[in-house]
Amino acid sequence: MSKSKSFLLWTITVVITISAMFYQRMTGPTYPKKVNIELAGQQYKLKLLRSNEIGSPCDIKIPIEDTDVKAIIFYKRYKVNEEWTKEEMLLKTEDDKTFLSATLPEQPSAGKVEYRIELYKGNEKVNITKDEPVVVRFKGFVPRYILIPHIIFMIISLIVATRAGVEALANGDKTRKFATLTLIALGIGGLILGPLVQLYAFGELWTGWPFGGDWTDNKTIFAWIFWLVAFVVLKKNPHNKLWPIIATIVIFAMYMIPHSMGGSELDNETGKIETGLK
Repeated sequence: MSKSKSFLLWTITVVITISAMFYQRMTGPTYPKKVNIELAGQQYKLKLLRSNEIGSPCDIKIPIEDTDVKAIIFYKRYKVNEEWTKEEMLLKTEDDKTFLSATLPEQPSAGKVEYRIELYKGNEKVNITKDEPVVVRFKGFVPRYILIPHIIFMIISLIVATRAGVEALANGDKTRKFATLTLIALGIGGLILGPLVQLYAFGELWTGWPFGGDWTDNKTIFAWIFWLVAFVVLKKNPHNKLWPIIATIVIFAMYMIPHSMGGSELDNETGKIETGLK
């Protein structure tokens, strides 16, 4: 394969990979929820917290420039039949930045708190996420020496998986090489380090099938099995195009499913952590 063609295939791979990663980051239920509102002619772009580490204050902050703006936050435990707690958000200044702030009560691992905010100035008021309160999930501390390699190997697996699919479509001769790298990277990142991240964060090593309904665990093992099949087929026939292409489609379908969907959730009545969509 010529250098120019190889460069083109790598360019296509990088563009596709970045797009998939960006999509998952934008759709995941644990990433900050972006909300744009207008109050008294002023535009506000907010990022509302949806994940918090146990031991760190769960501070909900709203950056403002107009100190006449006030806010009230309402919160309660998720899926618990209890009254909403009402609290006025306090005006604070840090590093020359002014914001309204409130701290939500800490929950056990996988516990959740839902909250909504009323922002007002004078007689004008805006309800932020009134119809769909924001949900923040609490998790344990994950050591960086586990979390960072997990993220790196998952990124590598997506890159080489994409490259394998592109190589197969282009009738290249390195499809088997990239399929092998995908199998290894996804195995280390998703099936070894992934469960360790889950263990530290929520106290459970594996919450996918057959023990639970965690979509992240299930989609990872599902994709890895397809790449295992592709690897075996390519070992017998290095020119096979069908299976690496199928496996590439599967791993992209995996990334289209938001991260942490159907993940660990504390049942406040039983005190047990459950998984799966409810």
